[in-house]
Amino acid sequence: MAFFVPNFSYFYLMISSQDFQQLKYETLKHFWGYDSFRDSQEGIIDAVLYEKDTLALLPTGAGKSLCYQLPALLKEGVCLVISPLLALMKDQVNQLKFNQIEAEYLSSELDEFDSEVIYNRCKDGLTKLLYVSPERLTNKQFLQNIEEIQLSFIAVDEAHCISEWGQDFRPSYQNIKEFRRNNPEIACLALTATATPKVLEEIKTKLELKNPTIFQKSFKRENIKIFTEEVSDKYQRILNILKYATKSGIVYVRTRKEAEQLTEFLHKNNLQNVDFFHAGLTTKEKNTRQNFWNNSAQNVLISTNAFGMGIDKDNVRFVIHFSPSPSIENYYQEIGRAGRDGKKSFAFLLWNKQELVNFDQILKNQIPNKEEFLKIISYLYSIFQVAEFELPEKVFQLNMTGIQNFTKLSKAKINNVLTFLHNQEIIYFNDNKSLSSIELLMKADEIDQIPQKDSYFIELLLRSISGITSHKVMFSEQQVSNKIGVSVHLIKERLKELQQKNYIEYIDGALSSIKFLKPRDERVINSSYWKVFEHIQRNKIQKWEEMKFYVEDSQYCKMKLILSYFGEKNTKNCGNCSVCEKNKQSVFGQNISSEIVRILTKKPATIEELSVQLTYHPKDNILENLIYLLDSGKIKMLNFMTYALA
Repeated sequence: MAFFVPNFSYFYLMISSQDFQQLKYETLKHFWGYDSFRDSQEGIIDAVLYEKDTLALLPTGAGKSLCYQLPALLKEGVCLVISPLLALMKDQVNQLKFNQIEAEYLSSELDEFDSEVIYNRCKDGLTKLLYVSPERLTNKQFLQNIEEIQLSFIAVDEAHCISEWGQDFRPSYQNIKEFRRNNPEIACLALTATATPKVLEEIKTKLELKNPTIFQKSFKRENIKIFTEEVSDKYQRILNILKYATKSGIVYVRTRKEAEQLTEFLHKNNLQNVDFFHAGLTTKEKNTRQNFWNNSAQNVLISTNAFGMGIDKDNVRFVIHFSPSPSIENYYQEIGRAGRDGKKSFAFLLWNKQELVNFDQILKNQIPNKEEFLKIISYLYSIFQVAEFELPEKVFQLNMTGIQNFTKLSKAKINNVLTFLHNQEIIYFNDNKSLSSIELLMKADEIDQIPQKDSYFIELLLRSISGITSHKVMFSEQQVSNKIGVSVHLIKERLKELQQKNYIEYIDGALSSIKFLKPRDERVINSSYWKVFEHIQRNKIQKWEEMKFYVEDSQYCKMKLILSYFGEKNTKNCGNCSVCEKNKQSVFGQNISSEIVRILTKKPATIEELSVQLTYHPKDNILENLIYLLDSGKIKMLNFMTYALA
């Protein structure tokens, strides 16, 4: 049953301040199950309720989403949430609906009918939060409909995307300023977890925030111990760490292949509480694995950075980076998913010098020059026969091998350009496994006029998949196969034949696909698009260089380096990271014999196992102390590798 939340504006006039505070807390408890707000949350919420422009810089795990979701319930009208990623929008909306909060998102995935239903719900005051991409702010249909929708306020999520020097620069964020000028009475809340002082100034300027109330929480996370470690055998190192990790965690890897191979290695070594997660999984597989991990106290996910956006699990005890992240922003956002409950947690970053050299080369090899950039885009328009200024409505199946063969370019360069076009909403690029879609393009009474072989198969489809005569339907070839007793391969072949005859519209969910979202415009492609792409690539290289310095440096406190990067000056050493612990050893001496004896009291251990449990100490130091303990007769060797108490 839905929980009725009164209109804030009305209640502000009618009830006392004390009663209003109680209403806030009742809403917090009813929908989110919390009794109190985290640091800064209540202040941000109050600023929004009092209709002030607000800028909030809160690190990952500080609960940014609540800062606009709760006031959206208390204010009359619809909160317009501007977000850069469709996956993030979907996660947020699904979570809100799970909590019985009315929320929707608009995207290029939705057809006209679905969009119209969402607009009508907003007009009727049923929907409290509407998520859109920044590109949609210039969409004619959206602008026409928004005039009939009462907006409570605007929330700009990932606001750093508006800055040319921010992470994931999105030029379309500039659309927000013009949209606000047309709606000057509506307050704006800008939120980000990763912004340098330079980026923060750009956010204020480019969003034209009027005397904004600014909330800026320190990035320092005292409960996270940060370790960077130069390692040659990473598989063995992660195995050793996970042997002693009895709690829930995340291991970040760079590629899907690494996620699967590392998981297989760990399974072969009897670690069964591990699974992999990446964008190549079907939606059902992703949901199953994420839900299992969310509800587990000790499950570990080996994942690409496709995992993490919008997760709200507070008992993650460790985050391991199999390789360095592409930027400090990415890295700090990812380790921020550990220890959200404030309890002691760990962040391990594994690296080696050869790997850094390899990544330098990989980064250069995935960035096309202007000629290559234009060649890839030109191929897309040519192969699907899109003329100048034309905007086809169809979704096209994309053959990556065909693009590679024609352009003679690497898959990395092609993916880089396709991802750019997708992020700028020039195309909708779907590279994930999903359900397939089908729609009948002929009337039911025309079926008996086509060849019997085709009409018979269409009749089978009509009995197996409902609704295809009137609209596009998502379906599984496997389920159809189970119903009619024909192999999946044969079903796909027959569907492609019917598509070629223009009887049906069929998209194979197992293959990549694209939909053009803007008309073809050669002049804009040659100038504006290329300039933005070039800028993003330069920014990417610079951020990688900053990350490399952070990884390789062994003199400065790791937390202090991060805080300095985000503009926090005159900070003290954390005292917990790998550098601080190393410095402690040089001050207080190298004798760790008592710690070794304590570990061996429980059970015998190899030097690898000892080094995992004595993370602060170099292996050479552990060996020196083992030799001393052997000489003094306090420990003995069971075999060449294993030590035990004498």
